[in-house]
Amino acid sequence: MIKLLQEYIWRQSSGNKVLSLFILTNFIYVFMLVVTIPKVMGFADGLKLLDMLPSGYDADYVNHLFETLGANGRNVYLYHQIPADMFYPGLFAVTYCFLFNWFLKKINRHESPLFYFSFLPLIAGVSDYVENLGIITMLNEYPNISQETVSVANTFSMFKSASTTFYFFALLVVIVVFVSEYLKKKKYGSVHN
Repeated sequence: MIKLLQEYIWRQSSGNKVLSLFILTNFIYVFMLVVTIPKVMGFADGLKLLDMLPSGYDADYVNHLFETLGANGRNVYLYHQIPADMFYPGLFAVTYCFLFNWFLKKINRHESPLFYFSFLPLIAGVSDYVENLGIITMLNEYPNISQETVSVANTFSMFKSASTTFYFFALLVVIVVFVSEYLKKKKYGSVHN
């Protein structure tokens, strides 16, 4: 099963596909950063949104945030930010999985155990969806938010943050190796030309 998935990912990790997905994914990310998140933050009185708390949150924070947002702010969160954030996790997962493999192919290590780092964006994407479902549930339950919903949403928020952090560290290492090998080839080629 893993071998089939690995072969599928290798086939899909072409430069044009990765570039197109990267542009689309980051367009949505920038849209959220510039449009939807500031809209919600306008009601938050300086408090951070739940999706933006990598170290997590508790029921007291959720209640304080939702009370501060007020009915209008909660509606903007639920009907503006969350819908945009329902596109982003899937695109992030696929794009960054393929991007990692594109670099692995470029440094001829696509069959190494490094391949397993490709699953980190998939874990982050799934975690982001569960986090979003938790936030939707909490926004709809407010002011009677259950501790269990907060706990589940918080757990997946932290999974998302941890897997994303580990992924970008691994990606940075692979990019450094790629650049290093590129510069060596260029130097070697210029010496022998």
